[in-house]
Amino acid sequence: MTLEDILASASRNEVIIPANWAQGRATFGGLTGALACERMQSVVTPGRPMRAMQVSFVGPVEPGIPVALEVELLREGKSVSQVLLRMVQDGSTRLVALGSFGSGRESEVSVSPLPAPEAPAPEDCEPTPFIEGMMPNFAQFIEMRWCFGSRPFSGQKHRDMGGWMQFREAPSKLDEAAIMALIDAWPPVPLSHLTSFAPNSSLTWSVELMDPLPTVKPDDWLLYHASIDRASDGYGNVHAQIWNRQGELVAISRQTVAVFG
Repeated sequence: MTLEDILASASRNEVIIPANWAQGRATFGGLTGALACERMQSVVTPGRPMRAMQVSFVGPVEPGIPVALEVELLREGKSVSQVLLRMVQDGSTRLVALGSFGSGRESEVSVSPLPAPEAPAPEDCEPTPFIEGMMPNFAQFIEMRWCFGSRPFSGQKHRDMGGWMQFREAPSKLDEAAIMALIDAWPPVPLSHLTSFAPNSSLTWSVELMDPLPTVKPDDWLLYHASIDRASDGYGNVHAQIWNRQGELVAISRQTVAVFG
């Protein structure tokens, strides 16, 4: 079942996520974020793009079990809409998301983003093949090519991680929801500090999308660069930025992650 098939089901109040989009016993967080984005977008005034979304991963959204998408339009102002979404499974809340949508307005303030970091072209980076049983199931749909930092459980104490990413099979469009799914594909940076496998999970995730969204084609590579702000006591705080191949900022991401090792 492709990303587009699953996102198409977001118009319903209940979905079932297939096991091939799992991340351990839970659903891949990027997919649940993409579903939340798609469902919330459907209830706001057309022409108001998503500006930001905050997600709290309350509990695992399990594949193969019906999950209810409960959406509430909290307020629609002249240019901004605020939407709340809950994912409920087996009678308990598993995810809560708050989406902020807003149309543009005239302003005297205009500040360009900082440029993308220097990185080799994706064609010059080593591909990451999907290895069943050694990688999360969802990785069969997304390819990552490392440019920064080290891979998980390598024992390398870098502060950063990242590289190029794209869908292995290009969707018909690379819209906000699809970009959400790509952003969360990368493992948390603190995992590269470990020398052996340890469980981990995201507690919170915040994404800000640029508007107007830079041009991105379905088969485009996006560049991801994440850095640790702080990591201690079994938790890590990480921020990331995402650019297209032209060096235009596409999104900003921030996560609080729990590491059990």
